[in-house]
Amino acid sequence: MPALNVEFSDRELEDLRQIAKERGTSMKALVREAAAADIARHRALQEGAEAFRRFFATHADEFAAAFPDDEPSAKGEGRVA
Repeated sequence: MPALNVEFSDRELEDLRQIAKERGTSMKALVREAAAADIARHRALQEGAEAFRRFFATHADEFAAAFPDDEPSAKGEGRVA
């Protein structure tokens, strides 16, 4: 499995040691879990943003009618989804 060397300040390293000890896990497992959680969060945000873009594009005319003051001016500017 590929690996990644990560540098921490002395304070961060000591904090990681303490947290790992409190949780009864290794520092490696703690850091990997944190990275995996952030990856999952990032993917979920990307998927949510894409779902919103699709929803907005599908209902763009309804949004335009409901919020006419938020529409771009007629100077050739298009809607951005």
